[in-house]
Amino acid sequence: MLGPIVNSLVIVACSLIGCFIVRGIPERFEEIIKKAAGLAVVYIGLKGAFESQRTLLLIMSLVIGAIIGECVNIDSCMNRFGGWAEKKLGMGGGTFSRGFVSATILFCTGSMALVGSIQSGLEGNHEMLFAKSILDGSMSIVLSASLGIGVLFSAIPAFVYQGGVALASMSISGLLTVEIITEMSAAGSLVIAAIGFNFLGIKEIKVANLLPGMFIPWIWLGMTGM
Repeated sequence: MLGPIVNSLVIVACSLIGCFIVRGIPERFEEIIKKAAGLAVVYIGLKGAFESQRTLLLIMSLVIGAIIGECVNIDSCMNRFGGWAEKKLGMGGGTFSRGFVSATILFCTGSMALVGSIQSGLEGNHEMLFAKSILDGSMSIVLSASLGIGVLFSAIPAFVYQGGVALASMSISGLLTVEIITEMSAAGSLVIAAIGFNFLGIKEIKVANLLPGMFIPWIWLGMTGM
């Protein structure tokens, strides 16, 4: 669990830096930083998605996942939770939910979160999560500077997700082939790219409703082997 713990602590520390040291810069700088972060996130997401070897499975996963996510309305649930936390903590500004949701998805999806957590659990190798901590810390500073303290609280689901995967991987190691991990990571990377498009203000996407798509490759390849 060392990897997930370090990753979460780095998110907290860097979010505090962004909120209380970097925040307060002129609005025009905030805006250009947000756009730069959006471009970086799009690049990270697309780069990971290109690792997929099964384009049709990737498309099918996102479509089926989107249908499931829309039925459950995960995005609304996460925003309601963010709004509830904002109210309970007495933090206004209206950006808490967006910061919490965007950062949570960014830090919990993609290849480094999944593969790093599996390596942490199966091999006790935390190097990938340590490297991810550097990236997440940088993004935490940028995101929290523009979206506020909600980014800090994304450390909680990031720890739960990565710690859960690390622990679960020890008991289901036989069900996680290299191909399954690759396709799950590719689907998660496309979800990350969607966050970047939201930051660029091109078109608002209910990103959380795409999350079930990450798990469709596991179900499909596990059941069919095709």
